[in-house]
Amino acid sequence: MHKNKKMLSAILLSTVVVLSGCATGSQSVKSSQNNSTGQGKNGAQSQNKNQSDYVVDEGDYVNARNLIANIERRDLSEVEKEGLIQMRQEEKLARDVYNFLYKRWEQNIFANIAKSEQTHTDSIKVLLDNYGIADPSSDDTLGVFTSAEIQNLYKELVTKGSNSLLDALTIGATVEDLDIKDLEDFIAATDNEDIKIVYQNLMKGSRNHLRAFVRQIERAGGSYSPQYISQEEYQSIIDSEQEKGNANSGGSMGGGMGGKNSRK
Repeated sequence: MHKNKKMLSAILLSTVVVLSGCATGSQSVKSSQNNSTGQGKNGAQSQNKNQSDYVVDEGDYVNARNLIANIERRDLSEVEKEGLIQMRQEEKLARDVYNFLYKRWEQNIFANIAKSEQTHTDSIKVLLDNYGIADPSSDDTLGVFTSAEIQNLYKELVTKGSNSLLDALTIGATVEDLDIKDLEDFIAATDNEDIKIVYQNLMKGSRNHLRAFVRQIERAGGSYSPQYISQEEYQSIIDSEQEKGNANSGGSMGGGMGGKNSRK
């Protein structure tokens, strides 16, 4: 996990030179109008704090509590606890970064995916509550994290994403790339079925998000190479269609990719 975060920091620095020549062309992708998305001061933060309404990913509206309601809870290992705490903050990180980038570039892709990331971090909160684990993101303020590592990563991401639209889209793809790898690692480290189901659903959402970001990068004249998952896995994701529906084994919730910048 820590190794992945260090790699991401190095990647952010190395892509500045690569993308600088494409920055001007990427401006043409920027929306000519400010779409009213109902974000408000805190962007895509959840408006409904009723735990029973939490869903895995916007568009399919699967109730996370119902999804795992009939699954017997088992004792958690320290690795499993750390995984839940990490993913609660990592999904919030994605949400907060995308909200920031939406305000910077006014591209609907960031606002739409930020909404999905809100449901992702809410889904992890359901598991934290079920297992009596203290919430590391009880302070839901945008850009505020209890983990110093994630706090620093947030600053790096939004700084790099402010340079150009192409940089911002590449950050989005890299965050989803990292998210998929971390979720795969955490799935392999747990034998609790409820945790696996939620992680698998989140991973499907991340695959959908990766497809959307890569599509926009290519439209802006750029390209993306996977940094964490294998080239084979990456190509398989990009070549496949948007995923829908609940996955109780393998895969996850997708959807929520509407808006003028989404795939037709």
